[in-house]
Amino acid sequence: MQHRLTTPVRRKDLAPLRAGDTVLLSGTVYTARDAAHKRMMELLDGGKPLPFPVGGSALYYVGPTPERPGEVIGSAGPTTSGRMDAYSPRLLDLGQAVMIGKGARNQTVKDAVVRNGAVYLAALGGAGALMAASVKELEVICWEDLGCEAVRRLEVEDMPLTVILDAHGGDLYESGPAAYLAGLEKKSEGEQP
Repeated sequence: MQHRLTTPVRRKDLAPLRAGDTVLLSGTVYTARDAAHKRMMELLDGGKPLPFPVGGSALYYVGPTPERPGEVIGSAGPTTSGRMDAYSPRLLDLGQAVMIGKGARNQTVKDAVVRNGAVYLAALGGAGALMAASVKELEVICWEDLGCEAVRRLEVEDMPLTVILDAHGGDLYESGPAAYLAGLEKKSEGEQP
């Protein structure tokens, strides 16, 4: 099933999503990779606010390449999300609603997704130009010294994503292969999948 979401999102906006669904995401999306996540944790540890409003936010794990003349952003493909696993539960507990990246997440992140009614969405790896086409505006909001890993505010329109982890404990990395194998088994028995 395909859904349209606009940030900031609420739990009730995410409740209908199931692992395997597609999402066209619009609105504000913030970018941050490992170095920025580490700095965010240092801010929180020091009792300071994060550089963006975390409630209902979407965070894309991306380090875009420099834009060419006339473009808003360069290639903007996702980075491996597991590098953020140590930080993500804390941000989810503070109200972050959407994580965007690629690759599997650990059990602590999965538990935090369910506990907070959040979702983890996958962007197409290797399709940075496709992802960049959804970006209509870009502003570096902090830590410019991190280069491509600086925190950016993106305004996106219909960014194509797939639900990997849903708020109900669904995990496409588990259910997808199982469904595929079940289909193969039915086919080998002569049934229609």
